[in-house]
Order: sequence, then structure tokens, then C-alpha cells
Amino acid sequence: GKENVDSRHNRGRGETTRFHTVNVAQPVRFSRKCPTGWHHYEGTASCYRVYLNGENYWDAVQTCQRVNGSLATFTADQELRFILAQEWDLEEKTFVGKDQRRFWVGYQYVITNRNHSLEGHWEVAYKGSSEVFLPPDPTIGTDMSEKENVLCAQLQCIHLPTLRHRGFHGWYAENCYEKSSFLCKRSQTCVDIKDNIVDEGYYFTPKGNDPCLSCTCHNGEPEMCVAALCERPQGCQQYRKDPKECCKFTCLDP
Repeated sequence: GKENVDSRHNRGRGETTRFHTVNVAQPVRFSRKCPTGWHHYEGTASCYRVYLNGENYWDAVQTCQRVNGSLATFTADQELRFILAQEWDLEEKTFVGKDQRRFWVGYQYVITNRNHSLEGHWEVAYKGSSEVFLPPDPTIGTDMSEKENVLCAQLQCIHLPTLRHRGFHGWYAENCYEKSSFLCKRSQTCVDIKDNIVDEGYYFTPKGNDPCLSCTCHNGEPEMCVAALCERPQGCQQYRKDPKECCKFTCLDP
């Protein structure tokens, strides 16, 4: 500041104004709101992940809970269509048929009548949002004993791209102790520049092009961000900025 003021006073003496060059903070677009391996859907501000390790329904519930989520339920047809359109990178062994995939989701089918055919109704396995919709009548995909009164939901996705993007899918009620892939759902979260999950209320540097940005995590979004500005390294003509460390440079001079 003093240098510029002195230069202004000296303009009449034939001197020109001199300025220090600093790295100017640029607007940052936050592209990541989910940990690596999760798919983000803006419509529900949620993250989704298919787990390939075959687990029974109850073990799948616990696995989802360990990552602060639950087995997925759906609030709108658009959310379900988003799920069906994703490439989940499932292995061949998880296919039910050549072009079909199934995974546990967060519904259970309660048997109410066993007379001539099984009758029942869907329930949300773990009560959450009242906006969750229930699937249509399922295909009963397993032989069940007389003692079983509850079956668990599997969502079937079609792998063929021409059918997948039209939203083709199916609902199955299966024995809850069968092993299957499963779909977890969790709220979007803050993810820092090094792909670490950030807890609510903590400071962090979000993913982006500015490692000198410090924000507060609020409802999975970076808020109240402050940027530091860095002078170029002294005594170095050619240098490279570290993309993940603030004000850290590598000098490239001989």
C-alpha cells in the first residue's frame, strides 16, 4: 500500500505507478458433494452407492448405517429414474441374468394373507421421510416357509442402455437372508480437497481449483468461504503451484 501511495505522489516527477502482482482468487465451482464412489443427485441432495459384497438384508442395513446412511428408499419417480440411469460398475457375478441386476433397498413386504396366493403390503423398513413412496405389487422371487411373515425388497435394474434409459425395472420380494448387492443412500456431505469427509460446522478446503479457500461445512455445502492470497515466491522466476496446498510452490529455476 505504501509503495503505491508514494508512487502517486511522485507522478509529477516523471515516475510511473508500480504494483505488486499477487495470485487473484477465482470463483470456485463446487463439483463434489459425495465421497469417492458415491453418485450425487441434486433433487434430493443425497449420495448413493451400490455395494458389491453380497450380504443378507440385515447385514446390508448395518453396512449402510456405518457410512451414516441407510438402505435406499425413494421420494419421487425422478429419483428412481436417476438410480436406474447410473452405471454402477457391477461385476458379472452380481447379475441375476445376463443383462439384469438386483440389489437390496429399504422396503419390506409384510404378508397378511396366505390362502390361495400370498397377499401383503410394502412398508418402509426404517421410518424416515413421510414423502417416501411405496413400490407396486412385487414379484415373489423365492419359496418361503410358513413361519416367514416378512420378505425384503430387491430393485431390479436392466443393464441394456436402450432399456435402462427408458426406466425399465422390477420389484422383487425375497427371503431376507439371501445374499445380494445393495444400494445405500446418505445425505450429501462436505468433501475436502483431499477427498476427506468433513463434519458439520468444521472448517475445510472444498474440492476445486483454489487450495487457499477456507469454508464452513453447513448441511453438506461450503458456506462463509474466505480466500487467502499468495505472493509469488521471492527469488524465483519460474515456479509451479501445488494444487492441493495453499501458498506452496516448487521453484523450477536451474
